[in-house]
Amino acid sequence: MFIVLIIVLLFGGKKIPELMRGLGKGIREFNDAKNNVRREIEDGISERERTAATSTNTTSTSTQQ
Repeated sequence: MFIVLIIVLLFGGKKIPELMRGLGKGIREFNDAKNNVRREIEDGISERERTAATSTNTTSTSTQQ
């Protein structure tokens, strides 16, 4: 409650909605960036697994011939 009072005194009642919109936008952008990094890492891991599986299959096939 005390923190809210200080924010109202510092920024005024008219600036608070603008401040909250900016904060929300920043959080959204951070989450989007975090999700993009996570997706890139997962794609890299799955690509490496596919490459390893293909290499193993190629080696097994050439050994059998």
